[in-house]
This record gives sequence, structure tokens and C-alpha cells, in this order.
Amino acid sequence: MLASVATLLVLGSAHAQERQAYFGETHVHTSWSFDAYIFGNTLTGPADALAYAKGQPIKHPLGYDIKIETPLDWMGVTDHSEYVGTVRLANEPGSAIAKLPIAQKLIVRKPEDVQRIYLWLGSTITENKPIKELISPEVAGTVWKENVAIADKANEPGKFTAFCSYEWTSTPNNRNMHRNIFFRDCAKVPELPYSSIDSDKPSDLWAWMDQQREAGNELLAISHNANLSDGHMFPTDIDEKGRPIDAAWAASRDRNERLTEVKQIKGASETHPTLSPNDEFANFEILTYLLGDPAGRFPHVAGSYVRQALKDGLSMAEARGYNPYKMGFVGGSDSHNTGVPYRQTNFFGGHGKADGDVKQRMSGFVFAGLDVRLENPAGLTGVWAEENTRESLFDAMQRKETFATSGPHIKLRFFGGPDWANVANEADWVKTAYAGGVPMGSDLPPLPGGRAPSFIVWAVKDPTSGNLDRIQIVKGWTKHGQSFEKVFDVAWAGNRTPDPFSGQVPPIGSTVNLVNATYTNTIGAVELKGVWTDPEFDPSLDAFYYVRALEIPTPRWTTIQAAELGIAPPDNVAATIQERAWSSPIWYAPTREIREAAAKGITVADLKQQGATALDDAALKDLIVGKTTWVKNTPTGEVFSISWTTSGQRLINNVGGSLPLPSEVGDVMHGGLLGSGTAYEIKDGAIVTTLDNTPYEVTVYKHGDKYVAARSNEFGFANYEVVAMPQVLDPLDQQKSPF
Repeated sequence: MLASVATLLVLGSAHAQERQAYFGETHVHTSWSFDAYIFGNTLTGPADALAYAKGQPIKHPLGYDIKIETPLDWMGVTDHSEYVGTVRLANEPGSAIAKLPIAQKLIVRKPEDVQRIYLWLGSTITENKPIKELISPEVAGTVWKENVAIADKANEPGKFTAFCSYEWTSTPNNRNMHRNIFFRDCAKVPELPYSSIDSDKPSDLWAWMDQQREAGNELLAISHNANLSDGHMFPTDIDEKGRPIDAAWAASRDRNERLTEVKQIKGASETHPTLSPNDEFANFEILTYLLGDPAGRFPHVAGSYVRQALKDGLSMAEARGYNPYKMGFVGGSDSHNTGVPYRQTNFFGGHGKADGDVKQRMSGFVFAGLDVRLENPAGLTGVWAEENTRESLFDAMQRKETFATSGPHIKLRFFGGPDWANVANEADWVKTAYAGGVPMGSDLPPLPGGRAPSFIVWAVKDPTSGNLDRIQIVKGWTKHGQSFEKVFDVAWAGNRTPDPFSGQVPPIGSTVNLVNATYTNTIGAVELKGVWTDPEFDPSLDAFYYVRALEIPTPRWTTIQAAELGIAPPDNVAATIQERAWSSPIWYAPTREIREAAAKGITVADLKQQGATALDDAALKDLIVGKTTWVKNTPTGEVFSISWTTSGQRLINNVGGSLPLPSEVGDVMHGGLLGSGTAYEIKDGAIVTTLDNTPYEVTVYKHGDKYVAARSNEFGFANYEVVAMPQVLDPLDQQKSPF
């Protein structure tokens, strides 16, 4: 049993079993954010955002009333720290800023002023040429103090929590590197928030956070919109200063950046179909966009999604001994309207006057290069805490006992531990789970004898939303620098039978009427619960697990508003949606003894030490161009062929579709199943393939009479060997692989 290790995880508290789910907002802007004001949000500020969260109606920037359907338990208003409040105050006669000469350049009189001011202020941030009059302590410090006072006034311990918080808005080269900063105690906040004007480098933000913590001021950072980061939110080799990532960098990130946002108005950041080709639910609110819509560019997929970052973190732990990506999950809005639309039935946009009118939204209006129909209602954060206070909620966020939803108040619980076959049916199963295991956000200690862990999953629907379809567990693991993933259906509604080979549960069906934009809760479940033991567990491999719960299909907001206007639903977005919730992960790591006893992979360093030499361009061309090579993936044992044309195309054949495929090559492998080739080139001693805007390099080494290859995203391991054409490809034999 795991009861003996519970104290190590500070889970032995008698109050743990009494933790409740409190829903709140981690990311919202008001007229105090310079961009929100320019977008037309001139009516409401932080006090209005907190009133809205409590259920009170406020004004949309276009003047009509907006109101939340289900009040929140807590909120952190996160106005941009850069030039916070300055545009609003410049347009407010009699304010301190309005008296400054520079205020005349900030007055919004006509529509074209919006673009001018936005680009001007934005450029001073990205070019690191701040306007001194607007960042002086006399201006910025006064606004920050007023923000803290507003939070204190709205805070009602035990009833509603208002955090002191803000957004650090680093946007180098149009890449979203933003973080939301939350403080545990408003009485200890600094005189001024640290902004991207001070530095746009995350490592500098973390260093400042360490200084705050040393001074007794507890705080944490939440990264957001990784999907818009152009691959820079989750680097694996060098940081934003161009320095090699090392153990100190990883520890600093893990210490300060405890959470990451997986869903908001500008898309989902859980995963991408290219990264998760075997995940039938991966194509959820995918948004391909860079801030400001720079010409001739689109974001990298690699480095921009949370699930891949979790997998890369495992590979880094295996190869280098550290993991910077042990993050909990939250949801947020990023609304710039002060109020937030959390439901498909109540979507009123998120960018002021640009997307606040239904006819303009549904016309395909383009705002800053973005078709606003691609936006979606906000995500939410659930926190399991003892009470609704700043201290209790912050501590839960710090230990990552959090979950995200796509908007509805879906409750989700997830525990890992020993064999819990009968525990889920006990009346006090939560007490047993806390006492004998670990909740979401925790590390799972190895079980005696290398036994496979079991997990308890539980979800209950939002009473005002769709019924539940299923609960899934997403598993990721790593071996020899390659990382893998698999999605398991664990509990589901109805009498559906899993496929006998894949284990996947068939779709639940749909009650959606697309013409009327309605649905019925005649399918699905109110509550789902289950116990699952990993059937493919290998105690020698690092792994993580998290839960994803899905609702039945319901109409997307675009379908609902198309019905209101009497037009057809737009065909550039899905007509229906399956709302969902994601738990923070639970991580497993082998003991040192188990890790050392496991078979070791061969690395590039090993090859070089043994006298292997890398092929140059001429040797590579002679080896592959115009030929077909057979290759063995040594960690998985899979053998496949690659045909290399003389015109620079390659096609992968003979790959199985059932085995988990190494991360970031799944797109190419599945393309081979469809007969879809991929371009390649030989350059600087490597075979280079570009996938979703990211180049991957394969270096081939001559090792005696063998050719061994290393792929650039596999952390120094050489996992591919050129082999002779096999006589038989035996899929049954392949399935004996632990992968």
C-alpha cells in the first residue's frame, strides 16, 4: 500500500478528503489593458470583472448587458502589466496621465486611432523602447495599487476569492510567450509588477519570482496560449537567450511555472492531430495563428502543445536527468471584454467591438488577421481545495491539484495508487484514495515488485450542460529518447462495446439538430466512475497519465448563431462540439535501481566513442537517393521501408497502424499508410524533413558494416538501423513489443 508515502506528498491531512471543487478564472482583461481599451472596451474595469464573476450583469463594450450563467467561486483579473491603465487614464479628463503632453497621442477619437495606438505601444514593447512617462512608478505604481485595493474589496473569504494577479506579456517576434502571475497574499505584493518591458525572457521573470519568494512573497506563473507560441513555449535544446537548457533552467521553470493553460478563447493547447494521429479527439478547437498575423508566417506545431511537452519532459528526464515540464492544467478566457462567455449558448466574442456583434461575427469578419468564427468560448479552472480562500486555493494551484474545462462546470477527480478494484464502490472512496494514493498533479511512487498502478477516475456533468460521453486516460511514456502516447477509454455511457482489437469505444452518436441548433440529453450519463490498471505498464519507463472527460455532441456557438440569423452554419469550423475536461497529470518515475537495471539504448556519443563516422552529403546521396531502405526502430522493434525518389520525395511503407508511433513522426508514418509522400533534402551531412514548419534532421553513422541513424528530436539517442529486407513482416510478433 502507499499509505506510508502519503506524508512525503503532504497528503496525510485529515482535511484532504474534504476538498471541494472551486471553479474560477485565471485570465481576463478589462479596460485597464491598453489593447482592450483600444478594442473598444472603455466602459468596465477590474471591479466590474469581479462583479460579473459573482453573477452581476455588466455592460459589453457595445453597450448591451452580459451576464454569466453560473457564477464563479474565484477570479484573478490579469490586465497586461505593460502600460496598465494608461490608455484608459489618458482618455479620462482630469486624470494624472491626461495632464501629460504624451496623453494626446493616446486619445481615441476615430476608428483609425485604434490601429495606430495599438501598433505604437506594441512596437515600443517588442523593440524594448518603452515610453518612460507611462512606466514611471508615479503612474504604473498608482494603477497597480488601485488594482490591489479593488481585489481586496471584492474578496470574501469562504464565499468568493479575488486574487491579486496580472499578465506578463512577452511577445518576441509575434510569438505568444505570455504568463499570468498569481500572488498568494495581496498584502505582500511588490510595488510594481515585473513586466516584459523589464525583460521579455521567461528565465528573467523566474529569477524575479525567486527574489519575491525569498522576500516572503509566494507567487506562481501560468503559461498560456502555447498554441500561438510558434514552438517556443516548450523548448528542449536552447532557451530564449540562446543558451543550452540545463538542470538549473529546468528547476527554475518547475519552481515558478506550476501550471499551463490548455483551453481559452484563442484555441486549445492540449495537442494537435499531427502530434497525436491516433487520438480521435485531438482535432479540438485548433487555431493556427500568430499574434498580429505577420505576413508569410504560421506557427510551428512542435513546441506549442502541452501533451508533447509532457512527453518531451519525460525524454529529458531519461536522457539528461531533469524534467522542466511537470505542469498542472488550467483553463482560462483571455477575454478583453471584462465579462467572459463560457457557454456556446452565450458567446458574445472576446475582443470588444471587433467581434461583439452577431452579424459581424457570422459574416466572417477578420480581426487582426483572424476570422473571429474560429474563436470559441472560454475555458475554466477547477481547483480542489479545503476552502474558498486565497491561501487554500493558491496552495492547491501550487501542488497542481487542478483541472481545466472547456467552459462547463464538469467536476473531475483522478487518483493513482495500488490495486483499487473495490475502492470505487465504497461510500468514502475519496478518503481511501487520499490516504492510500495520490491525486492529480502528484508523483506516483513505484509499487512493490514493479506492479502496475491503478487509477480511480470520476466525472460528473454540469447540470446545465450536456451529458457525459466517456472518461479517457491519456498515457505518455519514453524509451531511449523516443516518446509515445496512447489514449485509453476507461468509463463510458450506455451499452457500447469496445473494439476487440483497438479497445476504442464507438462514438456515442448525436442528438444535435443542425437546422434548429438544438440537442437533447437522451444519451450519455450524468456521472461516470471507473478503476483502470495500466495493461501495458513497464516499471522501467518514465510515464505520465491524465484524464480527459468528454460530453456528448452539442451545437457549436457558430451553429447556434447561424440558426438565430436563419443562415447555414459556416463550413470552416465544426458544426458540433464535445465539451470536455482535463485533469492535471500524475507522473511515474522508476527507482534508480530499476532504471539502472533496464536495457540501455545506444547514443550518438557511444557511436563516436566506438569509432563510428557520420556520412557526408555525398555518402548520404549514394546510400538513399533513388533507392528503398529498410529501417528498424530499435526501441519498438518495428521494421519499415522508406522509398527515396530522385526528385526529393520520400514515402514510408510497411508501417503498422496499431503500435504507438514515436512522437513527431506519426504524421509521416500515417501519411505512408495513405500513400502520401513527404519532401526531404540532404544538407550539411543530414537528411532534413520539414513537418508543420519544423525541420527534423537525421544523421547517419557508419558503424563497422552497419548504418545507424539518429533523429534530431530524440535527445542524443541513435534509434534507427538500416537492415536487410525482411522475408516476413509479422504483425503478431510486433504486438509482443511492450509498446
